[in-house]
Amino acid sequence: MATVHFGSRQVRPDTDRIWRKKKRKENILMGSDFKSIPIIDIRPLLDKCNDPKMAEDPRVSEVVKQLDQACREIGFFYVEGHGIPDSLVKEVRDVTRKFFHLPFEEKIKIKLSPMTGYRGYQRVGENVTKGLPDMHEAIDYYREVEPGKYGTLGSVMEGSNPWPDNPSNFNQLMEEYITLLTDLSRIIMRGIAVALGGSPDTFEGEIAGDPFWVFRIIGYPVSTDTSTADIQDYGIGCGAHTDYGLLTLVNQDDDITALQVRNRSGEWIWANPIPGTFVCNIGDMLKVLSNGLYESTLHRVVNSPKYRVSVPFFYEPNFDTVLEPLDFCKQKTGGLSKFEPVIYGEHLVRKVTTNFVM
Repeated sequence: MATVHFGSRQVRPDTDRIWRKKKRKENILMGSDFKSIPIIDIRPLLDKCNDPKMAEDPRVSEVVKQLDQACREIGFFYVEGHGIPDSLVKEVRDVTRKFFHLPFEEKIKIKLSPMTGYRGYQRVGENVTKGLPDMHEAIDYYREVEPGKYGTLGSVMEGSNPWPDNPSNFNQLMEEYITLLTDLSRIIMRGIAVALGGSPDTFEGEIAGDPFWVFRIIGYPVSTDTSTADIQDYGIGCGAHTDYGLLTLVNQDDDITALQVRNRSGEWIWANPIPGTFVCNIGDMLKVLSNGLYESTLHRVVNSPKYRVSVPFFYEPNFDTVLEPLDFCKQKTGGLSKFEPVIYGEHLVRKVTTNFVM
């Protein structure tokens, strides 16, 4: 890991420009011409996740093989056998829907602003992707940041999460869910570490031993446009983007198809809801760490004739960590780094402070 001091700014000031330029170029060739997204049963991984010799277990080896193929070729996969109770997963969506059906005057009580550390509620159109408003309402939550914890790097993100009073169980339910998904994400990342050729704990310690997280609670309004082509062209629900961190787990409505993933040919492939699973995808920081072996794939959301809720959880690196390609990943990709060092917190703050119209 490179030594980078925030005060002396040893990370080159044009790092982000270079990284984004390379990322745009590689997105043209990323992934494969996949037509569907694989389902991976991760029960063997859960059973052996804390065993130092987990990689030697043949059942775990099969899961690792599937993770490697999915991350190399698609950047997306479903996980089943994840151990999170279906009743809890459904209750999270139900409570989300109850909140979004409240009068606007109630929802705005927890309005997002810079004063809240960019936590809280946004009405339809206030979230922006690549300069265009997204047609969804949402609540954004982040791991809470105490004043001064990350110095000037984290000052923008300082604050506590504003939980609504109604529904009354909202706070307790969501915090329980976040804890469970943090643990599940760590386990999946142990499998991904082995898939890349590292030890199970590769992404712990300095990289994500104290992981940051982002939690979005999203409501997609009914689309009044019956022209499928127009809806897909404009990505009304949420425009095409990649995620910021390591791993995303999406809890989406079981009966509404809305999420699309782009393959190498530019086709948009539907990530149809599959009950009992989470849709998972890898983020920008894992692409950097793997030196491009794994892709953070473009995806978007299309609105439908039914109101839809989606609750994505984003598992991130340590906020103040400096990320660059891992040595063993560089060895597999010609020996040179394809990406300059990236401070995760800087990457996140740059996104957060430009994502909203307020």
